[in-house]
Amino acid sequence: MRTTLTLEEDVAAKLKAEARRTGKTFKETVNAALRRSLSSPRRRSAEAPFRVEARDLGRLRPGLSLDSVSDLVEQVEGPQHR
Repeated sequence: MRTTLTLEEDVAAKLKAEARRTGKTFKETVNAALRRSLSSPRRRSAEAPFRVEARDLGRLRPGLSLDSVSDLVEQVEGPQHR
């Protein structure tokens, strides 16, 4: 099927680079990329979820409290922190 497709510059550049790297035509490269992407639509959701691991940052300086973040920032950075 013949169609017109407008690509963003960065996408076109990556496709052209891939075509040069593989020795395939631009058309073959575009079709292969689309096939890969369309054949596994759940690929992203199958990836492991992003996890944050808590780390002990040590004790707070005396007089500081995590109960009020705005108070903590003001104590550490001063009243002009905004």
